[in-house]
Amino acid sequence: MEKICSRFLSMSKFQKREGRNDKVLDVSRGEEGEKVVALFSVTGMTCSACAVSVEKAIKGLPGVHDAAVDVLNDRARVIFNPALVSEDVIRETIEDAGFQAASIKQEPRENSTLICRIRIKGMTCTSCSSTIESALREICGVQRALVALATEEAEIQYNPKLVSANQFMEAVEDTGFEAVLISTGEDMNNVHLKLEGVHTEKSLQMIENCLLALPGVDVIKINPVLQKISVSYKPDQTGPRNFIDAIESIKYGNFQASIYPDGGGKEIHRHDEIMRYHRHFLWSLIFTVPVFLSSMVFMYIPGIHHCLETKVVNSLTAGVIFRWILTTPVQFIIGRRFYIGSYKALRKGAANMDVLIALGTNAAYFYSLYSVLKAATSKNFVGTDFFETSSMLISFILLGKYLEVLAKGKTSEAIAKLMDLTPETAVLLVYDEDGNMFSEREIDSRLIQKNDVIKIMPGGKVASDGFILWGQSHVNESMITGESRPVAKEKGDRVIGGTVNENGVLHVKVTHIGSETTLSQIVRLVESAQLAKAPVQKFADRISKYFVPLVIFLAFSSWFLWFSAGIFNYYPETWIPSSMNSFQLALQFGISVMVIACPCALGLATPTAVMVGTGIGATHGVLIKGGQALESAHKVNCVVFDKTGTLTLGKPTVVSTRLLKDMTIYEFYEYVAAAEVNSEHPLAKGIVEYAKKLREAEEENHIWPEARDFVCISGHGVKATVGNIELIIGNKSLIVDIGINIPEKASEILMEVEIMAQTGVIVSMNHEVVGIIAISDPLKPGAADVISILNSMKVKSIMVTGDNWGTARAIAKEVGIDTVVAEAKPDQKAEKVKELQKSGLIVAMVGDGINDSAALASADVGMAIGAGTDIAIEAADIVLMKNNLEDVIIAIDLSRKTFSRIRMNYIWALSYNMIGIPVAAGAFFPSTGLRLPPWMAGAAMAASSVSVVMCSLLLKNYRRPKMLNNLQFKGIITE
Repeated sequence: MEKICSRFLSMSKFQKREGRNDKVLDVSRGEEGEKVVALFSVTGMTCSACAVSVEKAIKGLPGVHDAAVDVLNDRARVIFNPALVSEDVIRETIEDAGFQAASIKQEPRENSTLICRIRIKGMTCTSCSSTIESALREICGVQRALVALATEEAEIQYNPKLVSANQFMEAVEDTGFEAVLISTGEDMNNVHLKLEGVHTEKSLQMIENCLLALPGVDVIKINPVLQKISVSYKPDQTGPRNFIDAIESIKYGNFQASIYPDGGGKEIHRHDEIMRYHRHFLWSLIFTVPVFLSSMVFMYIPGIHHCLETKVVNSLTAGVIFRWILTTPVQFIIGRRFYIGSYKALRKGAANMDVLIALGTNAAYFYSLYSVLKAATSKNFVGTDFFETSSMLISFILLGKYLEVLAKGKTSEAIAKLMDLTPETAVLLVYDEDGNMFSEREIDSRLIQKNDVIKIMPGGKVASDGFILWGQSHVNESMITGESRPVAKEKGDRVIGGTVNENGVLHVKVTHIGSETTLSQIVRLVESAQLAKAPVQKFADRISKYFVPLVIFLAFSSWFLWFSAGIFNYYPETWIPSSMNSFQLALQFGISVMVIACPCALGLATPTAVMVGTGIGATHGVLIKGGQALESAHKVNCVVFDKTGTLTLGKPTVVSTRLLKDMTIYEFYEYVAAAEVNSEHPLAKGIVEYAKKLREAEEENHIWPEARDFVCISGHGVKATVGNIELIIGNKSLIVDIGINIPEKASEILMEVEIMAQTGVIVSMNHEVVGIIAISDPLKPGAADVISILNSMKVKSIMVTGDNWGTARAIAKEVGIDTVVAEAKPDQKAEKVKELQKSGLIVAMVGDGINDSAALASADVGMAIGAGTDIAIEAADIVLMKNNLEDVIIAIDLSRKTFSRIRMNYIWALSYNMIGIPVAAGAFFPSTGLRLPPWMAGAAMAASSVSVVMCSLLLKNYRRPKMLNNLQFKGIITE
């Protein structure tokens, strides 16, 4: 379990190092030794063992600081001191290891891409988000731009050499919306400090010089007005606590510094938005209620009715003046946001929800104003005003918006809960020069730095990722991984920030801080997933382009048809209410059509459900990387499982050794372990571990003989020379392909081993079979039950493995899988996935190793078991945090429930518009007398958006399938 949590987020060792600068000072060694980065193409590598041998050879050179080898991309990246070693020497060393190498000229760092995140205020529908997306994509240097209506955020992938984050801000603001920068995406840690006691420019200069003198500080920006200083730094070398200590230690002045309070967080923004709508709604209510009462209620109270009908100027009554005075501030002050939104949208050639609201309320208000002027200038004018329509429309829309933002805030509660897991303070242990602890002090958890040692008390939260230096305990990781049982921890084990220490005191050395922690990466992954649009969202985007213009056309057509019908007496006068004429009746139908149409409900149908679904998935330890993965997963009808580490525990152990030649078991394993220690395959590790146990009785830390000419044959075995013995260790097909004769006795042993669902590894010395190692890798608890449940869900299960046919068939029979593909190389696994896809199946691939990455990438949905390798997790669409197969079912079931909710949202949103617009247009008025006043149409429009969000929120009640409740599952802990 520890293994996944430091690296689940999808980045290989090689990729993680790509972001560093090409030249840096070797400050960690206290000398100004120049470091240069060189990139090499390495051909001939077939597995991770090859990469290990290349890396080991390079690191053995003097002057090499670090080396990383990417076996999938055939590349090696080396950081070295050019004064001690050259690129040519490194290249020759790689070639001496048995591979071909060539130097690659790297592109300048400026050409790399960054991801900028911006919060956008003021979006009301998909038309708004589409307009902003189009504006951002038109900027030179932007490679990808996504704008999410539900999260009110934009994510832009861009080339920093061609464009800056400020240009994105300007582009968003030019479209008529407010932009707040969240992150520029630069690979640099930033901290903002609040200064106290600084009164002069000289003091600021002194502080700046003091900080610049610290190692690892790159850029300093000072805002004297806010007394704020921003520091960009390298976290491997320094941190915010050092900055505060440095500022407060300046002798010439009593300066104080602290972490600057965060005033721009998403939750604060959401709270401000909720309060703003709440405030606007209350003010509109203060004016609208009297307008409603005077128009709809007081007319039935004789005394009050007489006062309101008192004529003031000609035909103009007191009641009309009263309603005019109260409606005007609602229309132009409280409702000014609709005018601003309409103007900005129309200026860019787009039409959004604000345009419909502004047109509808303006039609009602200005016709009523015309009635006022006409009544004031005529003694015999008889007419009706629609002031209550204008004010009530705006009030209901503001109420709907208030309820909508309130509900939308709840869709991201899962992320908010994750972000709140980190404790506010931590206990820092201080050590002297001899490594003895002499004090401890409580600090702000934001001041923790790499390599700090922190103390975790029983019941306390772990403040940051790290490993245990001292102590043992049980840690509750359920809030991160979904694993319900506390995990036993002891010295050397890794712990995750935000988890809870159940019992026992722990001393933890911090390895990751800030954005590097597991918790931050989970939050970032879920946020990115919520930004990424599901393909089904394109349906709403296409509709939004034409929706508002079509509604305006329908509204005008409704008015025109009813008005024309009234002029030419196509309907009886009895249809016209006593207080209206034919024009006013037609106007009401037109306004009702304008305000009842709701593009917002369509725009929110998918993103709100995806937000809730991905958040719920995270709480169950299922990390879904976006709407695309969620949409594909709900269609899955075939799951392809890897065997080792997926269906089995991935902890192979040697159960028996059969020697066919006259030699001791110790001598046999001396040669075998010398070769297998260079391989990273689980079977190889199991053999080496067994060999170590054999030697423990005689000596500790046994050193194996050196293996020369080591070659890993992916999916088959290894070859190496130890002393004067040529070793070939692997499966039957490898031995046969090389041309080595397998004795009849060895074949019989292999058959016995395979019948017992064990893996037989053949050992050949100098082209002669000398022994067979039987290895058992137990099935994961509940594996057979998971396959059975998948069958009941009408999902076909297939096993694809590199193991031999006998073992593969035995394992498949034990778990209940009928279709098996064995002795498959990594590329053959990917080909099998493609073959299944061609047959019409929607395929999910579940794997954990490097050799699964190609198949994971080829599948419709790649699911990486959390305890797997970084590269497998990078290639996957869904990461299962627990090393537990039950999460495969949860992932499929959750995606089905989420998309069922999305379908319901679309059915409701479309049905609402398809039924509501004809009703508002008076299509049923001739036959039923049903007429929808504009204020009721506005209320219905506001309710439609809220109902879609509330429908998505019902996903928060998600429970795992009942079929799993009766099964005995246990989380698998990987050491």
